[in-house]
Amino acid sequence: MANKKILISALIMFFFILFYLVFAARPLGKEYHYEPEWETNILNSSDKPSGKDTYFFKLENKAGYFDVDGTITKLITFPEGDKVSISEEYYATYPVNAENTDFFDQNGTLKGTIKEAGFPYFSDDRIFLFLTDGCSVSRYDSQGNLLWTYYGVMPVTAFASKKTSTAIGLADGTIKVFDTQSGELKLQYAPGGSDNPVILGLDISSDSQYIASVSGRNQQRFVLTHREGNQQKVIYHKFLDSDSPYRTSVYFTKDNKRVFYNNKSTVSIYDIEKNKNYDLNIKDKVISIRENDNFVYILTKNKNTYTVYLITNTNSIEGSFAFEAQSAFIQCDEDHLYVGKDTSISCLSINRE
Repeated sequence: MANKKILISALIMFFFILFYLVFAARPLGKEYHYEPEWETNILNSSDKPSGKDTYFFKLENKAGYFDVDGTITKLITFPEGDKVSISEEYYATYPVNAENTDFFDQNGTLKGTIKEAGFPYFSDDRIFLFLTDGCSVSRYDSQGNLLWTYYGVMPVTAFASKKTSTAIGLADGTIKVFDTQSGELKLQYAPGGSDNPVILGLDISSDSQYIASVSGRNQQRFVLTHREGNQQKVIYHKFLDSDSPYRTSVYFTKDNKRVFYNNKSTVSIYDIEKNKNYDLNIKDKVISIRENDNFVYILTKNKNTYTVYLITNTNSIEGSFAFEAQSAFIQCDEDHLYVGKDTSISCLSINRE
Protein backbone atom coordinates (compact mmCIF):
# COMPACT_ATOMS: atom_id res chain seq x y z
CA MET A 1 0.00 0.00 0.00
CA ALA A 2 2.82 2.36 0.92
CA ASN A 3 4.59 1.56 -2.36
CA LYS A 4 1.38 2.37 -4.28
CA LYS A 5 1.12 5.78 -2.61
CA ILE A 6 4.76 6.50 -3.44
CA LEU A 7 4.12 5.53 -7.09
CA ILE A 8 1.04 7.78 -7.31
CA SER A 9 2.96 10.67 -5.76
CA ALA A 10 5.82 10.17 -8.20
CA LEU A 11 3.43 10.14 -11.17
CA ILE A 12 1.76 13.37 -9.97
CA MET A 13 5.16 15.04 -9.59
CA PHE A 14 6.22 13.83 -13.06
CA PHE A 15 3.14 15.25 -14.77
CA PHE A 16 3.48 18.50 -12.83
CA ILE A 17 7.07 18.91 -14.02
CA LEU A 18 6.04 18.02 -17.59
CA PHE A 19 3.22 20.58 -17.49
CA TYR A 20 5.64 23.24 -16.22
CA LEU A 21 8.20 22.49 -18.91
CA VAL A 22 5.63 22.64 -21.70
CA PHE A 23 3.57 25.63 -20.60
CA ALA A 24 5.70 27.69 -18.24
CA ALA A 25 9.38 27.29 -18.99
CA ARG A 26 9.31 29.03 -22.35
CA PRO A 27 12.43 30.77 -23.69
CA LEU A 28 12.73 34.43 -22.69
CA GLY A 29 11.86 36.87 -25.46
CA LYS A 30 14.56 38.93 -27.07
CA GLU A 31 14.93 42.54 -25.97
CA TYR A 32 15.80 45.64 -27.98
CA HIS A 33 19.08 47.38 -27.22
CA TYR A 34 20.22 50.86 -28.20
CA GLU A 35 23.79 51.14 -29.47
CA PRO A 36 25.20 54.68 -29.84
CA GLU A 37 27.18 55.17 -33.06
CA TRP A 38 28.05 58.86 -32.90
CA GLU A 39 27.21 62.15 -31.24
CA THR A 40 27.76 65.61 -32.68
CA ASN A 41 27.38 69.21 -31.54
CA ILE A 42 25.18 71.26 -33.86
CA LEU A 43 27.42 74.32 -33.39
CA ASN A 44 30.22 72.52 -35.27
CA SER A 45 28.79 73.19 -38.72
CA SER A 46 30.64 72.59 -41.96
CA ASP A 47 28.05 74.77 -43.74
CA LYS A 48 28.49 72.85 -46.97
CA PRO A 49 26.76 69.83 -48.55
CA SER A 50 28.35 66.42 -47.98
CA GLY A 51 26.67 64.52 -50.81
CA LYS A 52 25.09 62.10 -48.32
CA ASP A 53 21.51 61.67 -47.12
CA THR A 54 20.49 64.54 -44.88
CA TYR A 55 17.72 65.24 -42.36
CA PHE A 56 16.40 68.48 -40.91
CA PHE A 57 16.33 69.49 -37.25
CA LYS A 58 15.02 72.27 -35.05
CA LEU A 59 16.29 72.91 -31.51
CA GLU A 60 15.33 76.10 -29.64
CA ASN A 61 16.41 79.04 -31.83
CA LYS A 62 18.53 76.90 -34.14
CA ALA A 63 17.65 74.69 -37.08
CA GLY A 64 19.41 73.10 -40.01
CA TYR A 65 20.45 69.85 -41.63
CA PHE A 66 22.76 66.97 -40.72
CA ASP A 67 23.91 63.93 -42.66
CA VAL A 68 24.02 60.24 -41.74
CA ASP A 69 27.59 60.55 -40.46
CA GLY A 70 26.83 63.42 -38.08
CA THR A 71 28.11 66.31 -40.17
CA ILE A 72 26.08 69.50 -39.71
CA THR A 73 25.74 70.59 -43.32
CA LYS A 74 23.71 73.71 -42.57
CA LEU A 75 23.11 75.64 -39.33
CA ILE A 76 20.45 78.35 -39.13
CA THR A 77 20.26 80.67 -36.13
CA PHE A 78 17.28 83.00 -35.80
CA PRO A 79 16.52 85.77 -33.26
CA GLU A 80 14.32 85.23 -30.24
CA GLY A 81 10.73 85.94 -31.23
CA ASP A 82 11.24 84.82 -34.84
CA LYS A 83 10.15 81.43 -36.09
CA VAL A 84 11.38 78.86 -38.59
CA SER A 85 9.58 76.52 -40.96
CA ILE A 86 11.70 73.64 -42.27
CA SER A 87 11.35 70.42 -44.24
CA GLU A 88 13.71 68.10 -46.11
CA GLU A 89 13.48 70.45 -49.11
CA TYR A 90 13.12 74.04 -47.85
CA TYR A 91 13.46 76.35 -44.89
CA ALA A 92 12.51 79.93 -44.04
CA THR A 93 12.87 82.13 -40.97
CA TYR A 94 10.32 84.83 -40.38
CA PRO A 95 9.08 87.37 -37.78
CA VAL A 96 5.56 87.60 -36.38
CA ASN A 97 4.54 90.16 -39.02
CA ALA A 98 6.08 88.22 -41.90
CA GLU A 99 5.79 89.26 -45.55
CA ASN A 100 8.17 89.09 -48.51
CA THR A 101 9.55 85.92 -46.92
CA ASP A 102 12.61 84.40 -48.60
CA PHE A 103 12.92 80.62 -48.58
CA PHE A 104 15.97 78.48 -49.25
CA ASP A 105 16.93 74.91 -50.08
CA GLN A 106 18.90 72.80 -47.61
CA ASN A 107 22.20 74.10 -49.02
CA GLY A 108 21.22 77.70 -48.23
CA THR A 109 20.50 78.66 -51.84
CA LEU A 110 17.69 81.20 -52.24
CA LYS A 111 14.81 79.52 -54.11
CA GLY A 112 12.14 82.22 -54.03
CA THR A 113 10.21 84.85 -52.13
CA ILE A 114 6.64 84.65 -50.83
CA LYS A 115 5.37 88.20 -51.19
CA GLU A 116 2.08 87.89 -49.32
CA ALA A 117 1.85 88.38 -45.55
CA GLY A 118 1.49 85.20 -43.50
CA PHE A 119 3.26 82.23 -42.00
CA PRO A 120 5.06 79.79 -44.34
CA TYR A 121 4.71 76.04 -43.91
CA PHE A 122 6.67 73.38 -45.80
CA SER A 123 5.32 69.84 -46.18
CA ASP A 124 8.08 67.88 -47.91
CA ASP A 125 8.43 69.80 -51.22
CA ARG A 126 5.05 71.54 -50.95
CA ILE A 127 4.96 75.22 -49.98
CA PHE A 128 2.00 76.78 -48.15
CA LEU A 129 1.23 80.08 -46.47
CA PHE A 130 -1.26 80.50 -43.63
CA LEU A 131 -2.67 83.96 -44.18
CA THR A 132 -2.85 86.49 -41.37
CA ASP A 133 -6.67 86.29 -41.10
CA GLY A 134 -6.24 82.78 -39.62
CA CYS A 135 -8.92 81.47 -41.97
CA SER A 136 -7.17 81.17 -45.36
CA VAL A 137 -4.35 79.09 -46.90
CA SER A 138 -2.31 79.59 -50.09
CA ARG A 139 -0.17 77.15 -52.09
CA TYR A 140 3.00 78.20 -53.96
CA ASP A 141 5.33 76.64 -56.50
CA SER A 142 9.06 76.04 -56.01
CA GLN A 143 9.91 79.63 -57.01
CA GLY A 144 7.34 81.26 -54.72
CA ASN A 145 4.67 81.90 -57.35
CA LEU A 146 1.08 81.69 -56.10
CA LEU A 147 -0.79 78.59 -57.32
CA TRP A 148 -4.09 78.82 -55.47
CA THR A 149 -5.74 80.17 -52.32
CA TYR A 150 -8.54 78.90 -50.13
CA TYR A 151 -10.32 81.90 -48.62
CA GLY A 152 -12.32 80.96 -45.53
CA VAL A 153 -14.39 82.65 -42.84
CA MET A 154 -13.79 80.10 -40.06
CA PRO A 155 -10.38 79.71 -38.35
CA VAL A 156 -8.14 76.91 -39.65
CA THR A 157 -7.49 74.58 -36.70
CA ALA A 158 -5.92 71.50 -38.39
CA PHE A 159 -4.02 70.87 -41.62
CA ALA A 160 -2.54 67.91 -43.51
CA SER A 161 -1.05 67.73 -46.99
CA LYS A 162 -0.01 64.80 -49.16
CA LYS A 163 1.08 64.72 -52.79
CA THR A 164 -2.42 64.49 -54.29
CA SER A 165 -4.73 65.87 -51.58
CA THR A 166 -4.65 68.56 -48.90
CA ALA A 167 -7.10 68.54 -45.99
CA ILE A 168 -8.08 71.57 -43.90
CA GLY A 169 -9.95 71.29 -40.58
CA LEU A 170 -11.97 74.25 -39.34
CA ALA A 171 -13.22 75.58 -36.02
CA ASP A 172 -16.84 74.87 -36.98
CA GLY A 173 -16.10 71.13 -37.35
CA THR A 174 -15.88 71.06 -41.15
CA ILE A 175 -13.16 69.20 -43.05
CA LYS A 176 -12.43 70.40 -46.59
CA VAL A 177 -10.29 68.37 -49.01
CA PHE A 178 -8.56 70.06 -51.96
CA ASP A 179 -6.58 68.81 -54.93
CA THR A 180 -3.02 69.67 -53.90
CA GLN A 181 -1.98 70.69 -57.41
CA SER A 182 -4.99 72.68 -58.61
CA GLY A 183 -6.69 73.76 -55.36
CA GLU A 184 -10.03 72.38 -56.54
CA LEU A 185 -12.38 71.50 -53.68
CA LYS A 186 -12.87 67.74 -53.91
CA LEU A 187 -15.19 67.19 -50.94
CA GLN A 188 -16.21 68.47 -47.53
CA TYR A 189 -17.92 66.91 -44.55
CA ALA A 190 -18.28 67.24 -40.77
CA PRO A 191 -17.47 64.37 -38.35
CA GLY A 192 -19.86 65.98 -35.80
CA GLY A 193 -20.98 64.29 -32.59
CA SER A 194 -19.84 66.83 -29.97
CA ASP A 195 -21.14 70.02 -28.37
CA ASN A 196 -18.23 71.98 -29.85
CA PRO A 197 -17.22 70.26 -33.11
CA VAL A 198 -13.82 71.97 -33.65
CA ILE A 199 -11.27 69.84 -35.59
CA LEU A 200 -8.22 69.42 -33.32
CA GLY A 201 -6.18 66.88 -35.28
CA LEU A 202 -6.25 65.66 -38.86
CA ASP A 203 -4.42 63.51 -41.39
CA ILE A 204 -5.14 62.10 -44.83
CA SER A 205 -3.68 58.89 -46.24
CA SER A 206 -1.20 59.17 -49.09
CA ASP A 207 -3.67 57.52 -51.50
CA SER A 208 -6.40 60.01 -50.44
CA GLN A 209 -8.75 57.16 -49.52
CA TYR A 210 -8.82 57.68 -45.75
CA ILE A 211 -9.21 60.72 -43.54
CA ALA A 212 -8.77 60.55 -39.77
CA SER A 213 -9.60 63.28 -37.27
CA VAL A 214 -9.91 64.08 -33.59
CA SER A 215 -12.66 66.60 -33.01
CA GLY A 216 -14.96 68.25 -30.52
CA ARG A 217 -15.14 69.10 -26.87
CA ASN A 218 -17.56 67.67 -24.32
CA GLN A 219 -17.43 64.18 -25.82
CA GLN A 220 -14.35 64.38 -27.97
CA ARG A 221 -14.02 61.63 -30.53
CA PHE A 222 -11.82 60.01 -33.14
CA VAL A 223 -13.39 59.42 -36.56
CA LEU A 224 -11.95 57.43 -39.47
CA THR A 225 -13.61 57.76 -42.87
CA HIS A 226 -13.13 56.05 -46.23
CA ARG A 227 -13.69 57.56 -49.66
CA GLU A 228 -16.68 56.09 -51.47
CA GLY A 229 -17.49 57.97 -54.64
CA ASN A 230 -17.74 61.65 -53.78
CA GLN A 231 -18.39 61.02 -50.10
CA GLN A 232 -16.53 59.95 -46.99
CA LYS A 233 -18.09 57.00 -45.16
CA VAL A 234 -17.41 56.58 -41.44
CA ILE A 235 -15.79 53.18 -40.90
CA TYR A 236 -14.75 53.66 -37.27
CA HIS A 237 -15.38 56.13 -34.49
CA LYS A 238 -14.54 56.18 -30.82
CA PHE A 239 -15.52 58.53 -28.01
CA LEU A 240 -12.36 59.43 -26.13
CA ASP A 241 -11.98 59.05 -22.37
CA SER A 242 -10.94 62.65 -21.81
CA ASP A 243 -11.02 65.92 -23.72
CA SER A 244 -7.91 67.80 -24.75
CA PRO A 245 -8.21 71.55 -25.36
CA TYR A 246 -5.11 71.51 -27.55
CA ARG A 247 -4.28 70.40 -31.06
CA THR A 248 -3.70 66.67 -31.22
CA SER A 249 -1.51 64.39 -33.35
CA VAL A 250 -3.07 62.23 -36.05
CA TYR A 251 -0.71 60.21 -38.26
CA PHE A 252 -1.17 57.65 -41.04
CA THR A 253 1.70 55.22 -41.55
CA LYS A 254 3.31 55.28 -44.99
CA ASP A 255 1.58 52.05 -46.04
CA ASN A 256 -1.82 53.52 -45.02
CA LYS A 257 -2.56 50.45 -42.90
CA ARG A 258 -2.55 52.12 -39.48
CA VAL A 259 -3.41 55.51 -38.03
CA PHE A 260 -2.04 56.87 -34.75
CA TYR A 261 -3.93 59.44 -32.71
CA ASN A 262 -3.83 60.81 -29.20
CA ASN A 263 -5.92 62.63 -26.64
CA LYS A 264 -5.21 63.88 -23.13
CA SER A 265 -4.72 60.45 -21.54
CA THR A 266 -3.48 57.98 -24.16
CA VAL A 267 -2.05 57.28 -27.61
CA SER A 268 -4.08 54.89 -29.73
CA ILE A 269 -3.62 52.98 -32.97
CA TYR A 270 -6.38 51.94 -35.31
CA ASP A 271 -5.27 49.02 -37.48
CA ILE A 272 -7.28 49.25 -40.70
CA GLU A 273 -6.43 45.73 -41.91
CA LYS A 274 -7.40 44.15 -38.59
CA ASN A 275 -10.35 46.50 -37.94
CA LYS A 276 -9.13 46.84 -34.38
CA ASN A 277 -8.20 49.68 -32.03
CA TYR A 278 -5.21 49.50 -29.66
CA ASP A 279 -4.63 51.83 -26.71
CA LEU A 280 -1.04 52.45 -25.61
CA ASN A 281 0.03 53.54 -22.14
CA ILE A 282 1.45 56.87 -23.33
CA LYS A 283 0.04 59.86 -21.45
CA ASP A 284 2.38 62.73 -22.29
CA LYS A 285 2.05 65.24 -25.12
CA VAL A 286 3.08 63.84 -28.50
CA ILE A 287 5.76 66.02 -30.13
CA SER A 288 6.71 63.96 -33.17
CA ILE A 289 6.06 60.64 -34.93
CA ARG A 290 8.56 59.04 -37.32
CA GLU A 291 8.72 55.57 -38.89
CA ASN A 292 10.77 53.06 -40.85
CA ASP A 293 10.01 49.46 -41.89
CA ASN A 294 10.66 48.11 -38.39
CA PHE A 295 9.32 50.72 -35.97
CA VAL A 296 7.13 53.71 -35.43
CA TYR A 297 8.93 56.11 -33.08
CA ILE A 298 6.93 58.48 -30.88
CA LEU A 299 8.54 61.43 -29.08
CA THR A 300 6.58 62.82 -26.12
CA LYS A 301 7.15 65.64 -23.66
CA ASN A 302 6.21 66.25 -20.02
CA LYS A 303 7.79 69.50 -18.78
CA ASN A 304 11.51 68.99 -19.49
CA THR A 305 11.32 65.20 -19.74
CA TYR A 306 11.24 63.73 -23.23
CA THR A 307 10.48 60.05 -23.90
CA VAL A 308 10.99 58.04 -27.08
CA TYR A 309 8.74 54.99 -27.57
CA LEU A 310 9.33 52.15 -30.03
CA ILE A 311 6.16 50.68 -31.55
CA THR A 312 6.32 47.54 -33.68
CA ASN A 313 3.90 46.06 -36.20
CA THR A 314 2.27 44.20 -33.31
CA ASN A 315 0.86 47.57 -32.20
CA SER A 316 2.57 47.37 -28.84
CA ILE A 317 5.34 49.27 -27.05
CA GLU A 318 8.55 47.29 -27.39
CA GLY A 319 10.84 49.74 -25.64
CA SER A 320 11.33 53.30 -24.48
CA PHE A 321 13.91 55.65 -23.02
CA ALA A 322 13.71 59.12 -21.46
CA PHE A 323 16.03 62.11 -21.12
CA GLU A 324 16.00 65.68 -19.83
CA ALA A 325 16.27 68.59 -22.26
CA GLN A 326 15.00 72.07 -23.06
CA SER A 327 14.19 71.01 -26.63
CA ALA A 328 14.37 67.79 -28.62
CA PHE A 329 13.55 66.09 -31.93
CA ILE A 330 13.73 62.66 -33.59
CA GLN A 331 14.45 61.51 -37.13
CA CYS A 332 15.10 58.03 -38.49
CA ASP A 333 16.16 56.01 -41.50
CA GLU A 334 15.87 52.28 -42.05
CA ASP A 335 18.78 51.41 -39.74
CA HIS A 336 19.11 54.28 -37.28
CA LEU A 337 17.28 56.56 -34.90
CA TYR A 338 18.56 60.13 -34.59
CA VAL A 339 17.82 61.95 -31.34
CA GLY A 340 18.48 65.64 -30.87
CA LYS A 341 18.50 67.48 -27.56
CA ASP A 342 19.52 71.08 -26.90
CA THR A 343 22.78 71.41 -28.88
CA SER A 344 23.61 67.76 -29.64
CA ILE A 345 22.45 65.03 -32.04
CA SER A 346 23.04 61.32 -31.39
CA CYS A 347 22.79 58.39 -33.76
CA LEU A 348 21.50 55.09 -32.33
CA SER A 349 21.28 51.67 -33.90
CA ILE A 350 18.60 49.39 -32.47
CA ASN A 351 19.25 45.67 -32.22
CA ARG A 352 17.31 42.76 -30.79
CA GLU A 353 19.31 40.38 -28.64
